[in-house]
Amino acid sequence: MNKVPLAGPKLKRKAYEKELRKLQVQLCHLQDWVRENKVKIIVLFEGRDAAGKGGTIKAITEKVSPRVFRVVALPAPSDREKSQMFVQRYMQHFPAGGEIVIFDRSWYNRAGVEYVMGFCTPDEHRRFLALCPQIEKYIVEAGIILIKLWLEVGMEEQERRFKARIDDPLRQWKLSSMDTESYRRWYDYSRARDLMFKATHSKHAPWNIILSDDKRRARLNCIAHLLKSIPYKQVSHVRVKLPRRSKKGRFNDHRALGSVNLVAERF
Repeated sequence: MNKVPLAGPKLKRKAYEKELRKLQVQLCHLQDWVRENKVKIIVLFEGRDAAGKGGTIKAITEKVSPRVFRVVALPAPSDREKSQMFVQRYMQHFPAGGEIVIFDRSWYNRAGVEYVMGFCTPDEHRRFLALCPQIEKYIVEAGIILIKLWLEVGMEEQERRFKARIDDPLRQWKLSSMDTESYRRWYDYSRARDLMFKATHSKHAPWNIILSDDKRRARLNCIAHLLKSIPYKQVSHVRVKLPRRSKKGRFNDHRALGSVNLVAERF
């Protein structure tokens, strides 16, 4: 078993931004390679509430094309979706060639919140854990690169982040009744996590744990691991040159702007 390292000092913003830029350049190279070679990639983000999944996903996607990097964050299932095969509503979002799909929570909801909160039966939970490795083997054999990431935040840091959300109007929307209940049921979620790892950590679809008490380090480590997990190469491009503007049909193209509502410049 891997030994969990002790938390080091928090990474300074300047050092973080410097390293993040380097990694984001590589993400752009990855994007070009995926698009040119029609590669299909799924990245699953799971973890405790307030572990930093949203911020990490934002760091990955803020400099790349949303047409290549698609983020899927599904709401609670509808009555119709509840009657479907469990993974069915996730499969419709799977990537085509040239796409990377990032799941912000995934079919592993059944192993986490649904199991702990009693939204599925014990038999449904056991069946999911038994079948999940087989389903993921089928996904991998279909030519999809599947990367499973678990962000783990410590008990004290999770409490600090929850309290910060309570006091910050810009983050209060992040604190739901499910979040507060997960805070109360810390050890129930720990047991559910351990059952999930034991049943679904496989050679073809292993779990990768990222310690996230330091959000900046976690984001950098996550992106670095993602890049290392995909055998991409930098794609060469012809240097773009802007053509000379045509003056054919030239007119005062600002004149028409005065006939519609112009937003007041308040700043």
